[in-house]
Amino acid sequence: MNRVLVTGAASGLGAALVAAFRERGDDVLATDRVAAPGVDLVLDITSDDDWEAAVDAVRARWGGLDVLVNNAGVAGGGRVDRCTIEEWQWITEINLFGLVRGTKAFVPMLKEQGAGHLVNVASLAGLVHPGGMGSYNATKAAVVAFTETCGHELASYGIRASVVCPSYFRTNLMDSMQGSDELVGRVVGGLVERSRTTAEEIAAAVLAGIDAGDDVIVPDEAARQAYFLKWADRPAYDAVMRDQAAKLQAADAGGTA
Repeated sequence: MNRVLVTGAASGLGAALVAAFRERGDDVLATDRVAAPGVDLVLDITSDDDWEAAVDAVRARWGGLDVLVNNAGVAGGGRVDRCTIEEWQWITEINLFGLVRGTKAFVPMLKEQGAGHLVNVASLAGLVHPGGMGSYNATKAAVVAFTETCGHELASYGIRASVVCPSYFRTNLMDSMQGSDELVGRVVGGLVERSRTTAEEIAAAVLAGIDAGDDVIVPDEAARQAYFLKWADRPAYDAVMRDQAAKLQAADAGGTA
């Protein structure tokens, strides 16, 4: 049985991960920034005080931690000349610094016990970078880089690190979407709504990747195909990305998404 803390656990992938861990017998502390059904501990990932309280809660409950799942995040984006600096600061504070705060808070405990697993939820946007999503792409790519760094830096302490990079799947992530580039919001929202992949399917693939010891978990076929295209045929990948950007521009000119 693993002792697991999951952030952003009130809904979406976070709730699905909590259910999947518990179904196989793990003990899970479900956290979210607001009190809600199924949430064991209120944890705002942008608050150092909340992270300190989470460490104290874990020590009191278990005395240690096996898996920290940094899942909480928000949606955002916008074309480079339309996404404001305030929007960049907002998404970076949550998607990157929130995760960094959690990692810094728990790494001393993991070092003490000589074991542990950091699981950071990024996105396919951390590996593949479509136009119109600069701020989101940048934060998720930073999560990929940070996770790899942690894996190298902490290996000698018995600590593993994995990053999760799913494509679009059905979730309520778009409820958090902010940005002045409304067209990008509509396009991304449409992709989420049309996806046939569920949060439960992603969660099952994440647990399989954790068990397999994967450093990079690409949990769905659409994400695997897109990532493989970039790796196998960069000119074709660039052509697809630029075609998508051109369609965004055309939709903007035509007033449709």
